[in-house]
Amino acid sequence: MHAIIPVAGIGTRLRPFTHTLPKVLVNVAGKPILGHILDALETQGVTTATIVTGYKGDLVEDYVRSASSINATFVEQTEMLGLGHAIWTARASLATEPVLIILGDTVFDVDLSVLNTAAFSSLGVKSVDDPRRFGVVIQNGAFVSRLVEKPETPVSTLAIVGLYYIKQPWLLAECLGELIDGNVRTKGEFQLTDALQMMVDKGEKFTTFPVDGWHDCGKPETLLATNRFLLNQRQAPVAPKGCVIIPPAHVDPTAVIEHSVIGPYASISKGAVVRNSIIRDSIICDAATVTDMTLEGSIIGENAEVSGKFASINLGDASVVRLFQ
Repeated sequence: MHAIIPVAGIGTRLRPFTHTLPKVLVNVAGKPILGHILDALETQGVTTATIVTGYKGDLVEDYVRSASSINATFVEQTEMLGLGHAIWTARASLATEPVLIILGDTVFDVDLSVLNTAAFSSLGVKSVDDPRRFGVVIQNGAFVSRLVEKPETPVSTLAIVGLYYIKQPWLLAECLGELIDGNVRTKGEFQLTDALQMMVDKGEKFTTFPVDGWHDCGKPETLLATNRFLLNQRQAPVAPKGCVIIPPAHVDPTAVIEHSVIGPYASISKGAVVRNSIIRDSIICDAATVTDMTLEGSIIGENAEVSGKFASINLGDASVVRLFQ
């Protein structure tokens, strides 16, 4: 099974971190969001992928080539015209082999191996309280009868969560082409949901599969929530001499921790330095430095420095903050 991973978005809700990084390379639980996705795909037997890049795409390509054994090709979405347009950009991968489309800003905890023997195309779904923020599906028995992108009036609580198994990708390419050629847009963009509805109208059968473990990384508070989820699956690291680690926590072997308490739910990434501090429910990114601080609910970007007193901070890359009494 081939994967298509669209990662072209700018990530405005994750600023200031995305001023210097694409959203999918923001750190969570010790590695970039995209790293967790690629690891999951490898574990479930996916060996090839097409990655649709855009904003700072060279950084994405460098990371994938250095950190993953998946045989990846890269195509650039030069205009941000929606998810449907992103997948259309990768239309060379929509041939005869079934494909799995997986959004690049969400961490999933789901067994995808069942798709290898699936008789029909299938969409990952989850029941949500407010479906207005999502594409949703309406089912008639076992099969999808209608898909609606971000309905103003709720018509279903089954949200499409960003996992799409396409049994006949050539038909998806055909439907996307019709959207693009006809300039058919919803909410100003070419929507993948609209192309999937066209497939249904042409006779393609879609089932659904439940995705309970669906963890959004699109804004700071959900990134921290995903960090907590991932850390719950980790063994506690060994505490350096003179320090205390309260699990669950992650401390990269290259990090320097001195006279500090780490955790619970703290991630200290590679090359980070933490001295005389208490860090809980926070993410300290690569090569960041934290001194004389108590941090909670915070994200400290790459190469940033912070020192001072108790705080809750989202600090972008290469920044310096000193807090004084």
